[in-house]
Amino acid sequence: MGAGNSSAKLLFIVNPGSGNHQINYSEAITLHFKAESQEIEIFELPKDCSLENLKQTIDQSKADRVIAVGGDGTLKLVAECLAGTNIPIGIIPAGSANGMAKELGIPLELEAALKVAASGQLKKIHAIKVNGEFCIHLADIGFNAYIIKRFDHLPQRGMIGYAKAAWQALWSHHKMEVDLEIKGKQIQTQAAMVVIANATSYGTGVKINPEGDLTDDLFEVILVKKYTVLEILKVKFTELPFNREKIELFHTKDLCIKTRHKVHFQVDGEYQGKVNQVEARILPAAITIIIP
Repeated sequence: MGAGNSSAKLLFIVNPGSGNHQINYSEAITLHFKAESQEIEIFELPKDCSLENLKQTIDQSKADRVIAVGGDGTLKLVAECLAGTNIPIGIIPAGSANGMAKELGIPLELEAALKVAASGQLKKIHAIKVNGEFCIHLADIGFNAYIIKRFDHLPQRGMIGYAKAAWQALWSHHKMEVDLEIKGKQIQTQAAMVVIANATSYGTGVKINPEGDLTDDLFEVILVKKYTVLEILKVKFTELPFNREKIELFHTKDLCIKTRHKVHFQVDGEYQGKVNQVEARILPAAITIIIP
């Protein structure tokens, strides 16, 4: 699909709460486009911005491209507003993990990412509906969701905070009894976590889903069965391949998980509370993303 041009209007949705607070993104974006004839508009997300308010802002701007400036949570919000439309979504990675930006090969450096947002190529990708939530990256139940819950309450951000949360979680998280229904087949097992993967990797760079493809009409379900400290930390923090005896992978268009007890649940890095049932289905070609 085609590249952008300077007559297109760009709307930047900036999450001021994202990332490390070392860059004033609104100022940097304004400065970047100052010398160009590009029409831009910047909207800073207020706290607890509703989907309706954001949709209204996007509609009123009449923008040709909408760019999410933040982490996966900000991108998820913008993607939800534009799902089912042909308005392209750009990404300026400004979160702590930026999983989706890494997945799509978007530069992490600001100036380079702005160039891609203004004139990159367009690509349709699918999303997943998980318990009514729009998921563009990864959702899971169990260990990782518990880490995210712990991480949200820690003063340290970034990888140190994440490692600390993981260490705490390892000593207090128990295996789950899960019942999966995939393609009409029932699987009953114990698991440390079950990942519903649109993308291939976590924001830490770990390839949890080596067989993932954002343009097909399937998503992957990764069942982490054996609960070894090493395997879990390997999955979270390194790029080493995992042990297939301990981890199983399935391709599907829909899924139902039931658990005996309530379990921790997260979607795109945002903790959703505890659940004992998860339903997921593919949303083919749901959004258009701007890529290099």
